[in-house]
Amino acid sequence: MNKLSFYLLFFLLVLLNYDNANGQTEITKWQDGKAGAVSITYDDGSINQFRYALPVMKRLQLPATFYIITGSIPGSAFKGKFIGRPVEEIIAETATVPTNADNYYERASAAKYLGYTGANAYYDSSANLYEDGKEMEARKMMDELYSKVRNGSLKKGTELSDEQAQENGLTWDSIKLYASQGYDFASHTITHAHIAVLDTANIFYELEKSKEDIKNHLGEKYIFTAEIPFGIEHTRAMKYSLPVYASLRNLMTDPYMQEINRGYKTQPGSSDKEYVQWQRGGTTKTSLQLMKSWVDTAMAHENIWLVLVFHGVDGLGYEVLPHELLDTYFQYIKKHEDSLWTANFSDAAKYMRERMHASVKTDKAGDRIMVQLQHSLDTNVYDIPLTLKTYVPDEWKKVDIKQDNYQQQMHPKKDNKGNFILYRANPNKGAIVLVSAG
Repeated sequence: MNKLSFYLLFFLLVLLNYDNANGQTEITKWQDGKAGAVSITYDDGSINQFRYALPVMKRLQLPATFYIITGSIPGSAFKGKFIGRPVEEIIAETATVPTNADNYYERASAAKYLGYTGANAYYDSSANLYEDGKEMEARKMMDELYSKVRNGSLKKGTELSDEQAQENGLTWDSIKLYASQGYDFASHTITHAHIAVLDTANIFYELEKSKEDIKNHLGEKYIFTAEIPFGIEHTRAMKYSLPVYASLRNLMTDPYMQEINRGYKTQPGSSDKEYVQWQRGGTTKTSLQLMKSWVDTAMAHENIWLVLVFHGVDGLGYEVLPHELLDTYFQYIKKHEDSLWTANFSDAAKYMRERMHASVKTDKAGDRIMVQLQHSLDTNVYDIPLTLKTYVPDEWKKVDIKQDNYQQQMHPKKDNKGNFILYRANPNKGAIVLVSAG
């Protein structure tokens, strides 16, 4: 084959490839075809998150999800309480029956409601031991608590967890205002409970009644996700928590996703999963340089969903960070918004699930391209627009996009397959029609 014949054949193959590409449509991995995604989340509902961090995000137009402890918010219908027999019976029983596998969950559930200050510290210590797999030590700690209650070593009184106390000042009216401004809210249980050590009645009270209060005050949209306190993935906690919410930040069990929780050292770049939820927590020991590197990593690997977890702000809360540092960090995220889709936790989780449960079909008819987009999920819950990439003929210089009552006009871009447009479309809402507009 001479050189001229080679170039003619190459040119024909290119033209054929362009022609075959026309009408081809795919759902982009992230909204608007971004290289990765990042979600900013806050735990505990500390009042300083709203006084100092939220104004920074508002100025930069960044979304976030706040996991709030509902029981300490004035106006909540469901406060912290023990569901079960009178605590006096349990206290009396502990004098003759040591804590064992059969009664540990009941005693742990009642521990915060015995009517004595100082009980919370024993409850927390026992729960931490249990969650670390040290069940015998956890039972001994519970025995020590009840012994001190019986012998009068503890003073009578009531106490909130530190996390509940730091939420003082937060109201449902203020939460509704922030929600109306686009911020996402979700459950962090009623009392910031150690779910793994509660009995089933108290587990479901903490989970379901917190969910009910959020639904009653904010609506269905805000009961999609929750965070079980302390970021745990304990088998018992997950067994009872996963069925209550559509998604947990602690653990997402979708088969196409690898979960790297914030305590893990696993690097996300080596995963071959379609998506990686990579949680990182900013603490007092975390350098700004390291936090920026998380953003860089998310942009370098197209399957990474960077989920950032923050707690204390400006002197109040766990692992306190100054809002000035958060401001600098969030500016770095904003600077890269062309590459990273910044979304609240719920929207990002919904997008991925919709995409993985969606089908797209394309028909070319004369001077128009018809696209059908559907997913098999509950459309009352999964209502996030998906981004489509459709290849159009070379001669289309502008494209009209129509779906239902929505209409948009775009100029095509070009890659090695041909001309294409990126556009958002609503699944299960009728055909999308693309027409040349010049």
